[in-house]
This record gives sequence, C-alpha cells and structure tokens, in this order.
Amino acid sequence: MTKLSKTLDTLHTELAQTLLDIVRSGEAKSSHLNVARQFLKDNGIEGLPIDNSPLKELVDELPFTTDNEDTKAQGLS
Repeated sequence: MTKLSKTLDTLHTELAQTLLDIVRSGEAKSSHLNVARQFLKDNGIEGLPIDNSPLKELVDELPFTTDNEDTKAQGLS
C-alpha cells in the first residue's frame, strides 16, 4: 500500500468514525446528517426498510403515498 493510499484509507476511516460519533451523540444537525447520508451513498451503502427496523418505521410514518394510491384516491384508475 502506498503512503497516499494509506493516508486516504485513514482519512476515510476517521471521517466515518467522526460521523458515527456525531450521530450517536444525539447532537447531529441536519447538515451533519446530510453529510452522513452522502457519505453512505458515495460508498454504495443503501438501507432497505425491512420489518422491525428504524428505517421501516420512518417510512411508515411519512405522509406520502405511492403513485398508484394517489391515482386511486383521485378516482383516476
């Protein structure tokens, strides 16, 4: 491993740990969460709303419906 790649690997690890620490502290602001979201996206990390997960609970609470439900509600189907 070259010095540059080792440095980049260390930076990547430190950024991930810092973001995790901020989120776990309960003090994360929307800007922190946005950086964490983008970091995960840039690294190919995706969350799926599986049963009994916080993501599923969040999805269930959102006031949005699918396009099919919107169409039915408007009597357009």
